[in-house]
Amino acid sequence: MEESTATDMPTVLVEGDSDATEDMGSQNSNSICLSSSSKLAGQTVAPFLAKHIPLQPDLKCRRQADELSMEQLQKGLESVSQDDKAAITHVWSLFSAAPVKHREIMLKGILTQCCFPQLSFISASVRDLIRIDFFAALPPEISFKILCYLDTASLCKAAQVSQRWRSLADDDVVWHKMCEQHIDRKCFKCGWGLPLMERKRLRATKRQTQLRATGRGLNVWSPEITPQPEGPGRETAEETNRPNAMSLNANGKRGADVPLTDDQLDQPDDSVKRSCFASSKTGINGSYFAPRTRPWKDVYKDRFKVGTNWKYGRCSTKVFKGHTNGIMCLQFDDNILATGSYDATIKIWDTETGEEIRTLSGHESGIRALQFDDTKLISGSIDRTLKVWNWRTGECKSTLTGHMGGVICLHFDSTIVVSGSVDRTIKVWNFEDKSTFLLRGHTDWVNAVKVDSASRTVFSASDDCTVRLWDLDTRSCIKSFKGHVGQVQQVLPLPAEFEFEEPVGGEDDSGSTEAGSDSSEASNGNEHHGSDHSPSKIYGDGFTRHRPRPPRYMLTGALDSHIRLWDVATGKCLRTFFGHVEGIWALAADTLRVVSGAEDCMVKIWDARTGKCERTFAGHAGPVTCIGLGDSRMCTGSEDCEARLYSFKSGQGFQLGEGRDEGGSSSPQSPPFQE
Repeated sequence: MEESTATDMPTVLVEGDSDATEDMGSQNSNSICLSSSSKLAGQTVAPFLAKHIPLQPDLKCRRQADELSMEQLQKGLESVSQDDKAAITHVWSLFSAAPVKHREIMLKGILTQCCFPQLSFISASVRDLIRIDFFAALPPEISFKILCYLDTASLCKAAQVSQRWRSLADDDVVWHKMCEQHIDRKCFKCGWGLPLMERKRLRATKRQTQLRATGRGLNVWSPEITPQPEGPGRETAEETNRPNAMSLNANGKRGADVPLTDDQLDQPDDSVKRSCFASSKTGINGSYFAPRTRPWKDVYKDRFKVGTNWKYGRCSTKVFKGHTNGIMCLQFDDNILATGSYDATIKIWDTETGEEIRTLSGHESGIRALQFDDTKLISGSIDRTLKVWNWRTGECKSTLTGHMGGVICLHFDSTIVVSGSVDRTIKVWNFEDKSTFLLRGHTDWVNAVKVDSASRTVFSASDDCTVRLWDLDTRSCIKSFKGHVGQVQQVLPLPAEFEFEEPVGGEDDSGSTEAGSDSSEASNGNEHHGSDHSPSKIYGDGFTRHRPRPPRYMLTGALDSHIRLWDVATGKCLRTFFGHVEGIWALAADTLRVVSGAEDCMVKIWDARTGKCERTFAGHAGPVTCIGLGDSRMCTGSEDCEARLYSFKSGQGFQLGEGRDEGGSSSPQSPPFQE
């Protein structure tokens, strides 16, 4: 007997019995009737099954049966007659045994006979069936790799798919990568950058997270992977979930197996002290996907909120009033703000309450510069002296004299204090060996100095419209940067993490350097650390290959209303920021933004990578003379005798700044951080 194909089957069924055709016309169109089902099955179904079942079906067609769907099908079969049940099962058997090509022909034939309600039913059913969880078939390491390519919004949406997806999308491996890509730097993919808070933890836990991402060492305890082993004398699981618990042993001291850097010791945020892996037991004996604390996601959420507040100007403002003359210098750290004024006093403020803690009196003239740390505060005054204070008690510990004119600026780092004066000199004080010496070269007032103790160099800015780089070892000027046409009031070396984005078409080289050989060098940042240019050729004979080099970039602000970004190695001006209509008095910067204050009473926030002014803050009634910048706060001082502290942390009292969005949007909406 010749075998029939799938396409022959309808003909055999119709021609086999004319009575069956008449009966089908009298019944419901959805019912199937075979008058001689056993005979027809032997002629059509059995040969078809015998032909195709031995063949290996396509692996793509193999799916796990859904129990709920099978139960519904069983109930549906029980509601029809025995003959109809046999016909339906024959059709299913034919389709199940058919290879892919035959299945497609069958499906096309069925679809052409379906009405719209049936097509709608098929669409709704197929929509759920084609949802394949590919993460279920992949190892965790590959899943982490995939998720690390997602942006924040997509990652949060992925966490809502299922519990397994959430355990993967919320894992420290993924959010550590997200933090590493965005925190304290601008992401080149999305343009977002988040303020610095957790860089210390970023470095401390990078190795552990990398090992987990590659799947190595997950089942074996190692001090490099799980900092705290199980055993007697260790904290319980509940204790390890408390902040800073894993950093302390039973005696309340830091364990030797969790070394902390100096930066971690002075980190004020409690979340920094919390270990990245809150429970060591989960990492050793527990399930790989067992619930765990997710500090890196918490870090990113916190930084994301602060970053959006910076971007859209949402902040709370506190005003500090108490000085009787203009404020010329300030610094804030944690909950302390110090301000120096022309009224010859220094005031210490509590930034949380806004109250004045104490007043330091002793200078005979206006205070032009100050800087403090945990133990001391050093101030410089027009009365030609520097004073060292215990700012916690208000005691003046010592007075430094040596300048022939008023002290305009100072900066200390480690054991070195550098001061600039009206007498056109820079004086270097070494607290370790009590030595001092002068740096001479400027022809007018020295307005700003910055010391970099690592490279043993000093940057200085002067009213002679130049900026100079000095070598403390040879006590000579390495470079002189020219380009400003007004008195330079500020110079600011940028952090090593700052990344410059080369503008399309380049920037006109309006800056120059006295060393002609340097100006001919390429200005992109790669040459700064390249092997083709020796340090002695770029910075002079005082530098060797083993001596750290000066910071790569610096910012300057002058009374010509311009801010300039320089390449220190080549002496070339890379970018000019113009937006103030009067001279620049104050300048502050980090890896994400530049903040400037000017004679026009305005404070402007700039994107250093693009040179765009992102926001302008108004509020002061006089020139803005000094600025302090933190990760989530900035403070400004003015000749109107007030200091204003802007906080971009989430909290009450928020407003859309006191300024305007330079992008032109009046009430921008921030992208929500969804979970």
